Amino acid sequence: MQAIVEAVRTGGDRALARFAARFDHVSGSIEVTPKEMRDGAARVDPAVRRAIATATANIAAVAARQIPKHFDVEVVSGVSVEQRIEPLARVGCYVPGGRFPLPSSLLMTAVPARVAGVPEVLVVCPRPEPAVMAAALEAGVTRLFRIGGAHAVAALAFGTKTIPRVDKIVGPGNRYVAAAKALVSRRCAIDFFAGPTEIVIVAGAGRPAWIAADLIAQAEHDPDARAIFITWSRPLAGRVVTAVAERSAGRAIVRQSLRANGAVILTRSANEAMALANRFAPEHLVVDREALTRRPLTAGAVFVGPYTAQAAGDYATGSNHVLPTAGAARFRGGLSAADFVRVMSVQRITRAGLARLAPTILPLARAEGLEAHAESIEVRLRRDR
Repeated sequence: MQAIVEAVRTGGDRALARFAARFDHVSGSIEVTPKEMRDGAARVDPAVRRAIATATANIAAVAARQIPKHFDVEVVSGVSVEQRIEPLARVGCYVPGGRFPLPSSLLMTAVPARVAGVPEVLVVCPRPEPAVMAAALEAGVTRLFRIGGAHAVAALAFGTKTIPRVDKIVGPGNRYVAAAKALVSRRCAIDFFAGPTEIVIVAGAGRPAWIAADLIAQAEHDPDARAIFITWSRPLAGRVVTAVAERSAGRAIVRQSLRANGAVILTRSANEAMALANRFAPEHLVVDREALTRRPLTAGAVFVGPYTAQAAGDYATGSNHVLPTAGAARFRGGLSAADFVRVMSVQRITRAGLARLAPTILPLARAEGLEAHAESIEVRLRRDR
């Protein structure tokens, strides 16, 4: 992995073309032209195009509320602090293209960037199917490249003649993509390190078939996906196990995922179930009743009630489905428009304002042994200077 990243960093387009041919089976240009995108999108079923447009509108509506607000505050007379919000100049969105085409992942990364005001939104995808091209057009993507893996991440992070360097890389990917993002993170910002997708369902009642359906839906993503059901009802636990066995029959990847990473956990109470769920800090937390949310929660996204299917959040609610995994929800939430802006303070002080601050600045500077700091204030306040 490190060798691929380093090769692209030092070899640029030549190395990138070599890896694109080897891993992505690209023999010509790695860039998808606007005409190719339009032609590809034209082949997409109209119902899918309409779904993409609706999902885009919903994601944009939520993203617009996520951007930090500009403000000006007068701290004391003559001292003001402005919070200024500036969009990043260029971002790179990684869209997986392995077992399934994922236009939803393109929307979840590119749309918040556009809403935040990012002028250039680049997308890399190893297999940009027509639905992905349609999503790229709807989201207003600047450029689309038919590459993936570690070499695509390295190209975005370091730049080549063909692919300009970006300020930040966002989006989900497999273990190789995650490792590459970690490797370049010292030189290029990333959203977060993403591991296998995961769901934790906490319920003491409900329809076993519905609970089983959510567990199976998560398991079909990947053989490493994690699907866990926590309950304090022994009868419900048994019925869910039976429903999962029935509904997963004939689905090899689902059964592989559930055998390796699935679990049904029986607790003594709802409180114990929620405490355990919070310890997992899962990517997706599903709870069967509102009462379970009346406590601190630790999860990337929370889904409340029997009709709030986790899959709805993957596509249509407008909430972002690029979420922290492997316990990272302990310290951050999912991708949002706030990830695509810089928040900075702009400070303005008059002479009178500086005089009012001096009794605070000078003792603290000298307590820290930083005499020059104190003198930089005093020289401004002397009448003879």
